[in-house]
Amino acid sequence: MKTILTRYIPEQAVDPVFELIKSFGVHLKIVNERVTRHGDYRKMPGGGHQITVNANLNKYRFLITLIHEIAHLVAFKKFGSRIKPHGSEWKYSFQKLMLPFIRPEIFPKQLLPLIANHFKNPKASSDTDARLSLALKQFDPPSDKSYIFELPVGSLFKLYNGKVFQKGNRVVKRYECKETETGKIYLFQPNAEVELLK
Repeated sequence: MKTILTRYIPEQAVDPVFELIKSFGVHLKIVNERVTRHGDYRKMPGGGHQITVNANLNKYRFLITLIHEIAHLVAFKKFGSRIKPHGSEWKYSFQKLMLPFIRPEIFPKQLLPLIANHFKNPKASSDTDARLSLALKQFDPPSDKSYIFELPVGSLFKLYNGKVFQKGNRVVKRYECKETETGKIYLFQPNAEVELLK
């Protein structure tokens, strides 16, 4: 397991992550990319704990995602199964588990202040924290995708599912975009990755 972890997370995080996996009896599965999520946690019928994480994540996002999912397990064990999945108990567990990893030996210096700020009140997904998400994406392999915030108003773009939208104006933190086929308006995060149509 340690050898596998070295391919997916920063080297200095391997031993402590391995200890967490061992102590909580986690069955870790590294899976092909799922567009809608980076990872998930599931309590198995036999009482075991399965965590899946997408294989295509860069090592810093992989680490954050893995700790995010272990925090679900810890929160449910400590506070019971009736808690909200991303409620205060999960936030507390995530902060506590993540704290030992927020160090310059593990994360690049430019990420540390953004990660520290995010963990004051962690969100259900690091993608909803636009500043952290954009900072993490600089460690992804090059892509032909564009961010919504980069596109000119009125431009057309396509999602992974083939749906085509026209970018509208920014409303508070998100962009109103019209689905061309139905005319329905949807709100997009500024850092959503899309394919610009020429």
